[in-house]
Amino acid sequence: MITKKVNNVTEALVGLTDGMTVMLGGFGLSGLPENSIAEMVRLKVKDLTCISNNAGVDDFGLGLLLHQRQIKKMISSYVGENAEFERQMLSGELEVELTPQGTLAEKCRAAQAGIPAFFTPAGYGTEVAEGKEVREFNGKKYILEEAYKADFAIVKAWKGDEAGNLVFRGTSRNFNACMAGAGKITIAEVEELVPVGTLDPNHIHIPGIYVKRIFQGERYEKRIEQRTVRKRDI
Repeated sequence: MITKKVNNVTEALVGLTDGMTVMLGGFGLSGLPENSIAEMVRLKVKDLTCISNNAGVDDFGLGLLLHQRQIKKMISSYVGENAEFERQMLSGELEVELTPQGTLAEKCRAAQAGIPAFFTPAGYGTEVAEGKEVREFNGKKYILEEAYKADFAIVKAWKGDEAGNLVFRGTSRNFNACMAGAGKITIAEVEELVPVGTLDPNHIHIPGIYVKRIFQGERYEKRIEQRTVRKRDI
């Protein structure tokens, strides 16, 4: 039986070194690979290029790496909740590549599927299109976008088995699912790791063929980025 299980996050991140490009799943603060990010902080790897939908907040998620000056370049679509990100970007300390959210997702999915590039109308006529090939299809302009090339893709799932099959839950499926298999090595941390055969095959979102290493995480904070509550009736 093929097993992708490793004992802990330290074993999972073996080979991650300075200057690498790393994809990190999650949407806002939902579905973040919290254990892996904490281990990256501990390892003090630097000069990283990080591909993620957003940059966390000042004291959580990728914000932890930003505070330690471990990220050289950030590729993302939304960065509005992180004051340290803003400071580093405006001061020129951090290289930033802002990408339309759908394009970012498709660049990950294309890498996952082995598709080197694709045409999209998103960004045509803006700074996003500068330096990129433009073609017309059916009277509409499209720009050529290349799939991402990442050394590691680090994702977080609700459940997984020892063969690497993954099940996501709710919003955490955003970006985690399309990043799995999009890097040379995919690491999955899961809230619950179960034996092979436990998961219903009909409910598996990502098959284990995309995953190289899997481990069970611990002590997830699962923060809420913007808490909105209804006022109580008096």
